[in-house]
Parts: sequence; structure tokens; C-alpha cells
Amino acid sequence: MARWAEFEGEAPELASVVRRLFEAHKHKTLATLRRDGGPRISGTETEFRDGDLWFGSMWMARKAVDLRRDPRFALHGPTVDPPEGDPSTWSGEAKLSGRAVEVAQPEQGEEPTHLFRADVEEVVWTRVGSPADHLLIDLWRAGEGLRRFRR
Repeated sequence: MARWAEFEGEAPELASVVRRLFEAHKHKTLATLRRDGGPRISGTETEFRDGDLWFGSMWMARKAVDLRRDPRFALHGPTVDPPEGDPSTWSGEAKLSGRAVEVAQPEQGEEPTHLFRADVEEVVWTRVGSPADHLLIDLWRAGEGLRRFRR
């Protein structure tokens, strides 16, 4: 596992692209594990702050309960369809997985919420190559570094 700043230090170009893709739109898709091990997807918002990637939840929402029981998660950034006619100009899609670490928040007089820091295990950027007959996939894994695949 790595904090965002550690990943960024190991793979700065990939981190920059993934951050740009994540910040392009507000809503992301978070996958957590239900009590029975089945997947659950939920909408969420993220924030890059102080060298970490953060996301939150309303108090005791299903995704927060899932993460408190089993901190494994996957997060898919917002995406748009590749441009018609030249899909190689598409910026691609970004996703990552890891473990959520709940961080206590100071009392603010409001209803409590959950705040999670993402400890990153894997980061992936997928895009269409040029010519548009293949995909390019950059994959970073904690402890393994960065690899690029052509499919």
C-alpha cells in the first residue's frame, strides 16, 4: 500500500494524468464489499489534499459500513466516450484500488460524517493507441512499480 504522495513520487507522469482525469468531473464510482462478499457500487466525490486522496460518506451509509468492515475498495474516475472518428485522441479512463483508512474528524456541530483516506495498491490508466487498433494500459502496483501494456 502507498499513500497518494508515495505513488506520485514513484510514477509522477501517471499520477498527474490520473489526477487530471479524476478532477475532470465531480462524481466517481466506488466499489466496496458487502457483508456476504458481493460487490456494491456507490457514487462518491474525491479530493486530493495534503498529499492524499480522500473521499467521504454520509454517516452510516452502506458504503461507509462496508469500508469499516472491510477496507478494500476500487474507485473508477469519471469518463466520456472516445471521440467518433479518432478515438486515439480520447484522454482515457482512470481507476485505482486499495484500502480505505477512516480518519476521525473534529466535532463541527453538524451531523457526523465519515472521512476516508485512500491507501493505494493499484492505479490504471487505459486509453486508445494510435492507430486506433489497440489499447495502451499503464499499470502501477505498490511494490512492483510501473508497467505499460499494449492490447
